[in-house]
Amino acid sequence: MVIAKETTSTTSHHRRLTFAAFLNSDPAATEEEQKHDDDLLNNPITNNDLNQQRQSNVSTTSGDSSPNQVLSPWNQTYSPFYTDTTTTPTMSPSPWNQTYSPYYKSPWIYQTRNNNIDNDSDNGLIGTIVRQEGHVYSLAASGDLLFTGSDSKNIRVWKDLKDFSGFKSTSGLVKAIVVTGDNRIFTGHQDGKIRVWKSSKRKTGGYSRIGSLPTLKEFLTKSMNPKNYVEVRRRKNVLKIKHYDAVSCLSLNEEVGLLYSGSWDKTLKIWRLSDSKCVESILAHDDAINTVVAGFDDLLFTGSADGTLKVWKRELQGKGTKHFLVNVLMKQENAVTALAVNLTASVVYCGTSDGSVNFWEGQKCLSHGGTLRGHRMAVLCLAAAGSLVLSGGADKNICVWRRNGDGTHTCLSVLMDHVGPVKCLTAVEVAEEDGDGKWIVYSGSLDKSVKVWRVTETASPVMIG
Repeated sequence: MVIAKETTSTTSHHRRLTFAAFLNSDPAATEEEQKHDDDLLNNPITNNDLNQQRQSNVSTTSGDSSPNQVLSPWNQTYSPFYTDTTTTPTMSPSPWNQTYSPYYKSPWIYQTRNNNIDNDSDNGLIGTIVRQEGHVYSLAASGDLLFTGSDSKNIRVWKDLKDFSGFKSTSGLVKAIVVTGDNRIFTGHQDGKIRVWKSSKRKTGGYSRIGSLPTLKEFLTKSMNPKNYVEVRRRKNVLKIKHYDAVSCLSLNEEVGLLYSGSWDKTLKIWRLSDSKCVESILAHDDAINTVVAGFDDLLFTGSADGTLKVWKRELQGKGTKHFLVNVLMKQENAVTALAVNLTASVVYCGTSDGSVNFWEGQKCLSHGGTLRGHRMAVLCLAAAGSLVLSGGADKNICVWRRNGDGTHTCLSVLMDHVGPVKCLTAVEVAEEDGDGKWIVYSGSLDKSVKVWRVTETASPVMIG
């Protein structure tokens, strides 16, 4: 496990930061990405293996060429999906050689694969957004907008699959993105920070940073009291309200106005959306937290590299709420890497580094419902969409499962167009009068692309070999 180098100090056990120290307290991003994720790309790993994870050199060799590139000066530069060797495209000044700014044109290319998607009833690929450098680690969809985060520290915004806007953080690759109903964007970063953004009312497509978690006011107030510090390593004390390692996951529960953040520092933090205050900090696991998801019946689920899936219950306590550990659904050697919840059916899905997806169901008492096996390598992400659950893996595939009325699951499709591990998934329902349950699915990969798929709940099943 990648841990920042320990610093020695002769100060007291509870040392309070000076204001000058605070101004310089923004930690540099740790070694390049993949403390827990990229080692999953090869073989299923165990808990002990996670302590040795480092950045992997993922191959990004191109797949099939795209027959219908949009003619634009922005895609005259080299695309990893361009394989035509008979002609040489006219080269324009490449945006890849420019110093990137969120105000420059985005160095992404949208390539259409299917121009007649309305008549296509099968699950399949609609299009691809390709970026020449940087892996895609996070996605979020809100209305007709798609937000993508990568290791370039940039968040790009897409509208109708066209470059719409973008904004950039000063440090820390973007590991998680969530969007609230009031159009606030929360991003979790490798440098341990949670940044908050909002669209501009004056400028269409403009976004600005409006703060971070914890807020400056809360940070300064809490730092004055030694009781607000915890020891994380020998002679190393940090504020309880601040993550000191990568923020790996975020989850919203807007009904109760809470944001949950999980980190490689093993802590779960709960933030109140109304005033951005940290209302709880819990040492939730014995190893890095990889995934967190708000569930049904006031439940919260967390998964960790320690191989456990834990269930937390939110209960009223005085004027506020507090979360208590109520169950440990799984305890094994393989790391828990992804979680998703079907709120309607009260089902929680859990992906692990051995390539399996286990699920539990039941409102009053969760019981193990079975195991879905469709991946040869680690499951890296999950997404629930109506009666569907989608799993993306290090084997570069996306399995589409449908939950049937009797609680069994059927594999409807295996989407296989990525040439790198699938790192993140999100889905948006398509409004249809016939109510067939059609979804647009976005998948981000370590092949430096975002792919757009169409899946249907009524599709015919396929056999998995």
